[in-house]
Amino acid sequence: MTLVTEIAFAVLALSALLCTVRLVRGSSLADRIVALDALLVVIVSGIAVHAARTGEGTYLDVLVVIALLGFVGTTTVARFIEHRGP
Repeated sequence: MTLVTEIAFAVLALSALLCTVRLVRGSSLADRIVALDALLVVIVSGIAVHAARTGEGTYLDVLVVIALLGFVGTTTVARFIEHRGP
């Protein structure tokens, strides 16, 4: 199980790096918001892998809260972009 979680953390770290690059070099606000949302998904996945590795269920409440906040934030910004125009 330790090898699997180490591999998962390595893949998640690479994903976080690529999301950060897209966040910095994004050509539009929408690109940056998508990159930020993807980075949030990577962070939630990292917390889930850590919870599976340690066997503690207290992290699951944190996962739900972070996922809900990310969804609400992304939809709020999407509505802002829609009303603002291109």
